Amino acid sequence: QVQLVESGGGLVQAGGSLRLSCAASQRIFSSYQMGWFRQAPGKEREFVAAISRTGSSTDYADSVKGRFTISRDNAVDTLYLQMNSLKPEDTAVYYCAADVRFGSILRHLKEEYDYWGQGTQVTVSS
Repeated sequence: QVQLVESGGGLVQAGGSLRLSCAASQRIFSSYQMGWFRQAPGKEREFVAAISRTGSSTDYADSVKGRFTISRDNAVDTLYLQMNSLKPEDTAVYYCAADVRFGSILRHLKEEYDYWGQGTQVTVSS
């Protein structure tokens, strides 16, 4: 069982930046592809970004491309999401997730992720 704990959320003005972190409980963190998702009130949980096991490949939702950067540090079992030029529509609870399946395809569907964190709230004021 992998435990994931997000941190770094908060309230920020439009145009500002935040950096989210996701700490994993297991030393086999480097074996998992990882992703970030978000869920706004009344909406479905949606894909934000994904990263390969080594960090060499990344993928982003069109809505965040060019503003958000996903990264990981396998030495400390931590995933990151740097969010710049934040907009009010980025307001949501942000979740990190682990994909433990074999293969190298970076997945966008929440059903394809096996472990989830508890989420961290990001609120962007206009």
